[in-house]
Amino acid sequence: MRYYLACAAIALSAATPAMAQDEPTSPISVTGSIALVSDYRFRGVSQSDEELAVQGGITVTHESGFYVGTWGSNLSGWGTFGGSNTELDLFGGYAIPLGGATVDVGLTWYMYPGGADKTDFAEPYVKVSGTVGPAKLLAGVAYAPKQEALGRWYLSGASYGTGIPDAPGDKEDNLYIWGDISSGVPSTPLTLKAHLGYSNGNAGLGPNGTSVAPTGKYLDWMVGGDFAVGPLTLGVAYVDTNISKSESVYLQPNFSSTKDGSSIASGQVVFSVSAAF
Repeated sequence: MRYYLACAAIALSAATPAMAQDEPTSPISVTGSIALVSDYRFRGVSQSDEELAVQGGITVTHESGFYVGTWGSNLSGWGTFGGSNTELDLFGGYAIPLGGATVDVGLTWYMYPGGADKTDFAEPYVKVSGTVGPAKLLAGVAYAPKQEALGRWYLSGASYGTGIPDAPGDKEDNLYIWGDISSGVPSTPLTLKAHLGYSNGNAGLGPNGTSVAPTGKYLDWMVGGDFAVGPLTLGVAYVDTNISKSESVYLQPNFSSTKDGSSIASGQVVFSVSAAF
């Protein structure tokens, strides 16, 4: 859940003393984060089989607003495509201040090193962020154009089990709209945060038995808090979706925990420990 790391970075940066005014500044800055989370949730759906995940990223930013970076996490269960069982995201974009807000336009390339064919896909995005009083607000739209990795190759988990696609080569697109809000509690190291997202994409299974939007259209949300302790941020959040068991039954057995068969999109409390630099 990448927005968890973003909120943690905000909390840490607020707790870090400002650099001395006489220090020389560089046109290029490097920032990053590393985290241990109890469950990797991507748009509300577990990508680590409801188990621990180690995550980290680094971003290089030019003073003009251009930036490039990478972010990665281990995977398990629904999120697994073989190979190293790793998600590695490459991203780049341009962020500029505009009328009291910041507009960020970029693209993320989702990669799964060594994994099955037709897993990688590209997703352009636009984000607008700013502050209202003590609150930090962000609204974003990500649209992935038609690609085979997002296609509806299998109509059900049962057809995927046969290994014979219902619609081999199908290409579909995916839309994700989301909003984030966070606010520090005055005179405390606590930051409260919330997230709401809407997905609209492939209501089936892709070439490797998964889907970025498992039931086609659904909502995901998160509410929680981060607590800064020295160089670390301790986080806790409740993550959930409106995907019901009846809506996702056709995705089984793929769309369930390998431990107890529970839905990997049901409500879950997620804990995290992170550090930013």
